[in-house]
Amino acid sequence: MELVVARIGRAHGIKGEVTVEVRTDEPELRLGPGAVLRTDPASAGPLTVETGRVHSSRLMLRFAGVKDRTGAEALRNVLLIADVDPAELPAEDDEYYDHQLMDLDVVLEDGTVIGRITEISHLPSQDLFIVERPDGTEVMIPFVEEIVAEIDLEEQRCVITPPPGLIDESEAIVVSARDEEGAGNADEEGAGNADEDGAEGGAKGGDDA
Repeated sequence: MELVVARIGRAHGIKGEVTVEVRTDEPELRLGPGAVLRTDPASAGPLTVETGRVHSSRLMLRFAGVKDRTGAEALRNVLLIADVDPAELPAEDDEYYDHQLMDLDVVLEDGTVIGRITEISHLPSQDLFIVERPDGTEVMIPFVEEIVAEIDLEEQRCVITPPPGLIDESEAIVVSARDEEGAGNADEEGAGNADEDGAEGGAKGGDDA
């Protein structure tokens, strides 16, 4: 499996060093000296990490064959791609790779679906889930223990307990986007029950969702 682990930023100094925007929780493994990385665009690579260091909270890398500022500037905005075994898991039980979290349904504790994770943003202070709502809008969910109550990879869902104001719960839906295709027949049957049973049929529909 190919994963984007970093984006090259601006050149630093005159000896070919560059800043990188890290997009992996394991930079010491994916971006350490000796790592060979494919690139996007492919014409820029592959690149072999020669040295790495942290300066002012930013990771700085130097690649084999890139000896001056001109060569470093030519790499700006290039994406670095690592090959990762899909079955590989992080060393810690409470850690996850980005590809494990992508496309998870994000739900409240009562089952109300907020949306689906479409991107993970790695910021210096914390990680953020970019969640696409059913109406196409996006909401950012901090990946912190106080908000993310559970990650269930088997059920493909992320349970959150958001503080007031983080999301607009009035616009949330109770049907998972993952089940929308199969919901059509259920809706037709539910409509018939609602006609016969009135409010009771509606309550049953809510429980089923």
